[in-house]
Amino acid sequence: MLTAIAGYISLPREIPLKINFANFNLEKTIKRYDPDLSFGSINIKKNFDLALGLDLAGGSHLVFEADTAGLNDDRKETAIAGVKEVIERRVNLYGVSEPNVQASTFEGKDRIIVELPGVKDTSEAVELIGKTAQLTFAQTGTEDEPGIIPTELTGAELKRADVAFDETTGKPNVSIEFNEKGAELFSSITEKNIGKPLAIVLDGQIISAPVVQEKITGGSARISGEFTLDQAKNLAIQLNAGALPISVKLVEQRTVGAVLGAESVQKSVQAGLIGVMMVFVFMVLAYGRLGFIADLALLIFGVLTFALYKLIPVVLTLPGIAGFLLSVGMAVDSNILIFERFKEERVRRDIANALEVSFGRAWDSIRDANIATLVTAFILANPFDWQFLHTSGPVRGFAVTLALGIGISLFTGIVVSRNLLRVFIKNNIQHSS
Repeated sequence: MLTAIAGYISLPREIPLKINFANFNLEKTIKRYDPDLSFGSINIKKNFDLALGLDLAGGSHLVFEADTAGLNDDRKETAIAGVKEVIERRVNLYGVSEPNVQASTFEGKDRIIVELPGVKDTSEAVELIGKTAQLTFAQTGTEDEPGIIPTELTGAELKRADVAFDETTGKPNVSIEFNEKGAELFSSITEKNIGKPLAIVLDGQIISAPVVQEKITGGSARISGEFTLDQAKNLAIQLNAGALPISVKLVEQRTVGAVLGAESVQKSVQAGLIGVMMVFVFMVLAYGRLGFIADLALLIFGVLTFALYKLIPVVLTLPGIAGFLLSVGMAVDSNILIFERFKEERVRRDIANALEVSFGRAWDSIRDANIATLVTAFILANPFDWQFLHTSGPVRGFAVTLALGIGISLFTGIVVSRNLLRVFIKNNIQHSS
């Protein structure tokens, strides 16, 4: 059942079917229908199309340089995080599928790298991404003038925003501090809006709307609520993005054509098919019926992996394809360890017992080998953005597909292969005896 479901997900959106035999002619397109269901307030909608990266789908590669001159290390780190967060939101609003936005420091220069798969005309995207964040404080409207009404208080008057904790409850909140002009404006605005929400708007989007409890003087205030620590940090980053006068300029723009991506995919698929066929032939020649069962498990591995890429979804790149092909070898490696152990156990046991013992004793070697590979994949993926490790998108793509492949290979090598062998080998022996 699992393989059947994964097989359906792995199918392309449209499969052309053309049969011409004698007087029988059939031309039809078989379509894959993606789920779009509603159960009351629950909507289930999922697109099973494969997400392709910049090198496969084509698109644009943009590099922006942030002006961080005059900022100390703490302020610089906060500023870069804020700018990156704003650019990510702007790219998402632009509607680009699976964008990649990452911060990088190169030769003392702070840069934001943006990859936009499928975008060829980047002039509008560059204009949208490159403008300085606009932070404003707005009052709620009235019956005569609904909506929000911007005030004179903007991010230019906000000195900084930090995560703080309530002294009584210990819950996280966000402290904000204005300069002298901002303190006067904030005092006047809060006096007029006691009991009303004061909207904080970043790039035209309301990121918070705290209710004013009293007139606030002195230029300092706290935004409290049912925040988690991550939510409070995110709000502080958003506020600092609009508060810091950091401009970004485009220093590199590179376009990858879809034709280059299609050729790369075609050659990679050809190379992968040749390699997999060689593995299939080797396993059958080396292990006979056992090798045939290993090949069947390998086919199931491929179907499950491809379906998982679509479900997560994984943005597939050329390095990602390389990671998948490497995981194919790791999947076969598990079977080889089991089969070699089976040869040894078969000398002193009957087939049924030798089969079970082989899986049990080979598991230690399989586990240790795959854990070592998973640790390597974790280091390459660098999920915590450690600066002393790689932050390259293609390297991370390789690591993600490799790690997923290793995880699925453990399942197919131990569960799928074991049960297939029980059905086709052990049961046949019992019937023959």
